[in-house]
Amino acid sequence: MTMPSARSKGSLPLQINQGSATHRSLQGLGLAVLVGLAFMGSMTNSFQVGLLTQALIYASAIAGLNLVTGYTGMLSIGHSAFFGIGAYTTGILVSEHNWNPLLTFIVSFLICFVFGLIVGLPALRIRGINLALVTLALAVAFPELIDRFPGLTGGTLGLNVNLTQLLPPHWTGIGIQNRFEYYYWIAAVVLALVLVLCSNLTRGRTGLAMRATRDRETAATAVGINLAWIKVYTFGISAAITGVAGSAFAMYLGSLSADSSFTLILSITLITGLVIGGVATVVGPIVGGLAVIYIPHWTEGLRQGQTEGLFFGTILIILMFVMPDGLMGLLKRMSRFVVQIKPRAPEGPSAASEELLVGSDLNANPDSEGKGDTTLALS
Repeated sequence: MTMPSARSKGSLPLQINQGSATHRSLQGLGLAVLVGLAFMGSMTNSFQVGLLTQALIYASAIAGLNLVTGYTGMLSIGHSAFFGIGAYTTGILVSEHNWNPLLTFIVSFLICFVFGLIVGLPALRIRGINLALVTLALAVAFPELIDRFPGLTGGTLGLNVNLTQLLPPHWTGIGIQNRFEYYYWIAAVVLALVLVLCSNLTRGRTGLAMRATRDRETAATAVGINLAWIKVYTFGISAAITGVAGSAFAMYLGSLSADSSFTLILSITLITGLVIGGVATVVGPIVGGLAVIYIPHWTEGLRQGQTEGLFFGTILIILMFVMPDGLMGLLKRMSRFVVQIKPRAPEGPSAASEELLVGSDLNANPDSEGKGDTTLALS
């Protein structure tokens, strides 16, 4: 008597090979949904467009933090400083030297990349809570440093950029009354480029090296990964991405004050968004950016003493109990009952090394993004 198969053909979950036509169709569908949502967001009222713009900017900064903390395992509490460096780079170049705001994004990327490399050097010797304390010192010191150079940064009075220098170009057809829609699309394009960059970095051998560094440094060293290069390089790219988000923030806000916008609270906000959205996921930063903007907005009417902060904290605790891996982690677990993406087998002379890295990653963190046969097509 023949026993029935455990999984009959056509039953759930569906098995889809990574890189197949079906897999690419799912990715295309997910991309189309995101683009559609972006266009829908631009059609709302100016207040909602402003909130969405802030959410997209924060999402870009969270994506940068995700590289160093989520994928490489180095906890950074100092990314508010990189965000501020990018913002002040744009503010100074536009207000003092009359640069095109969009061109300053490139300068912010390069400057923050260098600063990130420098800050990443301590990661070669220290790790864990000690590294977090080093980056914490950076976050605390940044507003003080800005205040000590009033001739360049405006000091405690802040730095203001003339509105005429931030207006949309004539070729966009967007008038001054709709300028926030222009800032919205700038933030959306920046986020799209950031997500593409992060996706390419984390899906190739560099991504495997990052996750191996996070989960099994000994195994990573055994297969020839240069841990020093990976740590410092990741810190540099992470800081550069966060700096570009800061440039978009400066362009949107037009007025900068380190004592109110780039403090330790911002670093905590970025970490909170990363945890809510989902660590080591590509799409998670979008969810995190929306969460850190809209949850405080929805609880704004509860301003009775510390009620607003208490309510936000309660929501965060509940979310962590229900979704310990963030919203994207929850969606991944749910999607495993519907569809499973089977990863392609490594090919070439380095296949054995890559299999060792993937195996180490799965053993150390079975819910991480390295588990290719159970991830969503989008992430």
